[in-house]
Amino acid sequence: MSIRIVTDSSADITSLSTMPLGVAPLKIITSKQEYVDDATLNVDGMVDDLQSYTGKSSTSCPNVNDWLDAFGDAEEVFCVTITAALSGCYNAAVLAKKTYEERFPNRRVFVLNSLSTGPEMALMLEKLQSLIVAGNDFDTICDEITAYRNKSGLMFVLSSIRNLANNGRVSPLLAKAIGLLGIRMVGIASEKGELQLVHKSRGEAKALEAVVQHLKTYPPLLGKIKIAHCQNESAAQQLKTLLQKTFEKIEIEIYKCGGLCSFYAEKGGLLIGFEHA
Repeated sequence: MSIRIVTDSSADITSLSTMPLGVAPLKIITSKQEYVDDATLNVDGMVDDLQSYTGKSSTSCPNVNDWLDAFGDAEEVFCVTITAALSGCYNAAVLAKKTYEERFPNRRVFVLNSLSTGPEMALMLEKLQSLIVAGNDFDTICDEITAYRNKSGLMFVLSSIRNLANNGRVSPLLAKAIGLLGIRMVGIASEKGELQLVHKSRGEAKALEAVVQHLKTYPPLLGKIKIAHCQNESAAQQLKTLLQKTFEKIEIEIYKCGGLCSFYAEKGGLLIGFEHA
């Protein structure tokens, strides 16, 4: 039986170690250019362009046909999307599921709203891979990955939220204040998949310490932590050091944000995905 894991490009993953992966790309759109968030995108170039761009910008989610292309020809498809609170990806993927299963009555598609983005989605995809490789059946995998969603989380540290404000995700007044005062916004993905502010810090060092302190409020951290950064590897390394001093038996991976996550994290931003008990 052919099995395929599918996601959108906000997961910042283009391949998995032992399973085929289909990726439906999002787009970042300005009045001057359209950026397709795929493996060919020059993310640093896009970030630099947007730093000097003063007009309106927006994002566009994959349509039903994009998702159908990502499903390929698999008999079983497990799909994880960016939070439905930030994007129409989930709704489009659900419509694609309906079309695919009507076209191929003996095939099955499961679509999970991650309630998150970036590194937490990456953790979910790796968990899916392990569940499939272990030989679990379709329904068991659906149940297990849904339960795992409740045992993972996302935090972020942002020095600018201009793009979030421009897209109606946060208050323009808050965005202006953070930009003028040098404040770092520390937040989480809420249980509803919305952005939730948990701390405001002056300066990066205090913001990183706030991340560590907030992670202490969760059940014990387990296993993997993924730190994605937008042109700020030094802060990611600093956070890694703080986490290693605070938590035992954790495996930390640092990597660059892809296009969509860079658009929302903006230059200097960090996204932190983690597992907990």
